[in-house]
Amino acid sequence: MKKLLLAATMIIAGLLSACNQLTQYTITEQEINQALAKRAPFSKDVGLQGVADAHLVLTNLQSQIGREEPNKITLTGDASLKLTSIFGDQNAALKLTLKATPFFDADKGAIYLHDLDITNATVAPEKMQSLLQTLMPYLSQSLRGYFNENPAYVLSEDRSTGEKVAKKFAKGIEVKPGVLVIPLL
Repeated sequence: MKKLLLAATMIIAGLLSACNQLTQYTITEQEINQALAKRAPFSKDVGLQGVADAHLVLTNLQSQIGREEPNKITLTGDASLKLTSIFGDQNAALKLTLKATPFFDADKGAIYLHDLDITNATVAPEKMQSLLQTLMPYLSQSLRGYFNENPAYVLSEDRSTGEKVAKKFAKGIEVKPGVLVIPLL
């Protein structure tokens, strides 16, 4: 009798798990990180033309989904900054923390990072901190524009059956700790 009860429990658990897979598709932090790495490095020129030009290269982006703040993705990454100004050329290394709201474009099957803000930035050498504060609005605007136009993740019909179904029937996106959930109904 115990074996029959155990078998029935296992069958019900399997069916519930299968139903869950039929009603939603999940994307993990690791999958987002891999997609961001494929698009790396992000490179952009920012600044005031002729006064101070900065070339920024953003690498090593890592995501944390819904862990620090509900419905947000936190990205951390490294950046190298080459500044050319009337005072000479300078180089700096940055550590950035960014927060964004994931947005799902059902027509494109793509996840974008909207409302991106730089929440923390440290620079080495430290003497460039005041210069970084001056460039921060331009840097923030540039990153926001990039992630509004370029998806962080695109569902592909080539990867798996789950992604193929998700691309076809997705209705939106939910942020849960560690995963993005795409409801299919």
